[in-house]
Amino acid sequence: MTPPPRGGVEFFEGTLAHTDEIETVRVFDTTLRDGEQTPRTSFSPDEKREIAATLDEMGTHVIEAGFPANGDAEFEAVSDIADSTRATTCALARVVDGDVETALDTGAEMVHVFASTSDVQIEDSMHATRDEVKSRAVEAVERVAEAGAIPMFSPMDATRTDPEYMGEVVEAVTDAGVEWINVPDTCGVATPGRFADLIARIREHTDARIDVHTHDDFGMATANAMAGLEAGAEQVQVSVNGIGERAGNAAFEEVVMAAESVYGVDTGIDTPQIATVSELIERCSDVSVPANKPVVGANAFAHESGIHAAGVIENSDTFETGVMTPEMVGANREFVLGKHTGTHSVRKHLRQAGFDPTDTEVRQITRRVKDRGAEKERVTVGDVRRYARELGVDSREEATA
Repeated sequence: MTPPPRGGVEFFEGTLAHTDEIETVRVFDTTLRDGEQTPRTSFSPDEKREIAATLDEMGTHVIEAGFPANGDAEFEAVSDIADSTRATTCALARVVDGDVETALDTGAEMVHVFASTSDVQIEDSMHATRDEVKSRAVEAVERVAEAGAIPMFSPMDATRTDPEYMGEVVEAVTDAGVEWINVPDTCGVATPGRFADLIARIREHTDARIDVHTHDDFGMATANAMAGLEAGAEQVQVSVNGIGERAGNAAFEEVVMAAESVYGVDTGIDTPQIATVSELIERCSDVSVPANKPVVGANAFAHESGIHAAGVIENSDTFETGVMTPEMVGANREFVLGKHTGTHSVRKHLRQAGFDPTDTEVRQITRRVKDRGAEKERVTVGDVRRYARELGVDSREEATA
């Protein structure tokens, strides 16, 4: 039996025929923490409040508001967000007593403690031993649980950690009362299959809920996040526009729309606000969104090729996903004029501008549009209107005057 439509969009067979791989997707947004760690990026207190309020309004489950031990401004921002949002507010802390107490003092409902578990980071970043890391992780989780906050633990650099040691650490923090295990691909070296295997192995060592955090160094952050969810993780850490350390994190908009449209999971996110929050983060972070960025890029729902534009004008499902429309993310469809433009697109623009062209006139104007585009000149609707006037194309307004 064909599954029901998702989001009011027609269902398609093929790779979309399977909808039961993922049951639950909780969205943990780290734009204000890992996202702000984007090189040369900093959010002001007012910007943090605006971003948090928007994420909260959209239905985000957890907002990681910052790293309180980083300074007074960060402490105040986390405290403010904890007081003003309905979402669970999370504060980050190293497995250091001072960090944990500072995070708890913000009033954040969740405290995310982390410790390196890969040997290279244990030795050359933490300057500790495996036993010391495990002991400090247990103490940090116990303190958070004792204080009544939700303890989350991250074995940092999990994808470069010895599997046997990983199991030991996970079992130790589970015994200490951890509620969430975050599995981070800190250096972005995971592949979807390997990451899914890692999640499956970790689940064998804990009854805590699993959360995943993936980086985009090889362009696989979203794919790895979805693989983690397929393997049994319930929550995924994301940042809007994918901003974050180095090449960034799994993107909020990509993960949410993949879950909603490809996997058919209701994330609880108000997706028509995605374009709005993307624009907000672009402005506040000063990190431009690439035109070809999935979901929110300027070209995500833009068509220039004559074949594609003609198909989309007839039925948008022909050359768009069929399960994600621009309206679902608060965007607009665009028919771009240029070297590859066909007559269908030109006719559409002419009619929208109030002209009633003949087929011959449409072909003539299309030729001009292609020629101008081939010279790497930008072609606008204004140019099309000018060409129409120069050719004396009838105007519907003039015909009714």
